[in-house]
Amino acid sequence: MKRKFVTNLILVLFLNILVKPFWIFGIDRTVQNVVKAEVYGMYFSLFSFAVLLNILLDLGITNFNNRNIARNPKELSKAFSNIVGLKFLLAIFYAVVCLVVGLLIGYEKEQFNILWLLILNQFLASLLLYLRSNISGLHYFRTDSLISVMDRTLVIIICGFLLWGNVSNRSFQIEWFILAQTAAYSLTALTAFIIVLYKSKYFRFQINLKKFAAILKESYPFAILILLMMIYYRVDSVLLERILPRGKEQVGIYAQSFRILDAAFMFATLFVGLLFPIFSRMLKRNEPVEGMLGLSLTLILLPSILLSSIGIFYSREVIGLLYQEHLEASSRIFTILMIAFVAISVSHIFGSLLTANRNLKELIFLALSAVLVNLILNFILLPRFQAYGAAISCLVTQVYMALGQLAIAAWRLHLKVHLPFIIKICLSFPLILTGGLLASRLIENWYVGILLLAMWTVIIAFSLRLVGMQDLLKLLPTGEE
Repeated sequence: MKRKFVTNLILVLFLNILVKPFWIFGIDRTVQNVVKAEVYGMYFSLFSFAVLLNILLDLGITNFNNRNIARNPKELSKAFSNIVGLKFLLAIFYAVVCLVVGLLIGYEKEQFNILWLLILNQFLASLLLYLRSNISGLHYFRTDSLISVMDRTLVIIICGFLLWGNVSNRSFQIEWFILAQTAAYSLTALTAFIIVLYKSKYFRFQINLKKFAAILKESYPFAILILLMMIYYRVDSVLLERILPRGKEQVGIYAQSFRILDAAFMFATLFVGLLFPIFSRMLKRNEPVEGMLGLSLTLILLPSILLSSIGIFYSREVIGLLYQEHLEASSRIFTILMIAFVAISVSHIFGSLLTANRNLKELIFLALSAVLVNLILNFILLPRFQAYGAAISCLVTQVYMALGQLAIAAWRLHLKVHLPFIIKICLSFPLILTGGLLASRLIENWYVGILLLAMWTVIIAFSLRLVGMQDLLKLLPTGEE
């Protein structure tokens, strides 16, 4: 399992490193600079609103299906036809709720014109995630890795043509950006559908309310958990836009740094895509998970500590490289959000393990309390500190969730404590931060400083034997999917 995890993780990271940084910093960032902070702030707030209600499109079906197919691959043919029909019914329900809630909170005509398109995109994205859950559930990780970057690759091609191809005398419109995503999601979902159809060998679109009810009965705990997680991760930008007098501008400022956190979040999510079905299968077979847990923590924590060090010591340089407006405010926010990413990384690993073990009741109560913590902090901090207050709320909430999930995992799974490993991980924090401090003070060129800091992180990993050459050799690919 370790070999399968590492070799497929290398592949998925390689593909995503090729594509997603250019999507985030080449396309998404350029769009914000072209349309300006206020227009992008309106889009980002509406996008966050659509994502908050996204769970109504899924109701936990994707996570339930991924776990179910990983444990029982023969279930694919039976489940495929039922769930696709259910997804379309949920799309109608989601659209109605989004529009009604939008009316209640006072969205205007201009905002509804964008919201319609975002609703369609969220449905296509949700359908794509469900289709991919079948592929990864069957442990076809390489196929899933290719599908995972296809939509962003298509958006890069379309938006690159619109941004730099001189195809129109008009300035770039935010609606073009959204429609490019619509086209990319559609083509990628169609490709994934054909692959799943080939694997299942049977599909018939059907509406069966009894079967739908049975599926939802199994999946709704996943839905509640995901909804709560989306609230405490995404609600900041919605509250900024709704509460503050110059809310759209503050959302735009927050989005500049949050985009980088979101990029890191995407890469951390790649671990979940691999770990969740692997943990599910290991737990079903009563295999010990401590080895896989330690390996995954090492592989995600060291890069996250490196990224947080960059956020602490090079925030102004990074933000100044990427953006043209509000550099001072965004750099302060960037530092806080990069520190929060360390906690997010821990949550991804322990959350995958606990969800695979179906400790959903404990996770739901923890996530509900995190939502309350986040909302209270936001209502206290936003009026005084604006976007910076949202960053502080994010940091406190994510640390709270990470510690809570770690405690639940130790309690429910009776994990064996490996003290030398914990000591090494704890030592790596101050050592990497010290390297960042020295690099920022002694190296004039910040590009070189970051490169040396990355090299220092690798040296620490090998010196503390968090990563060993013999272990890496054992994980060389064998041709296994």
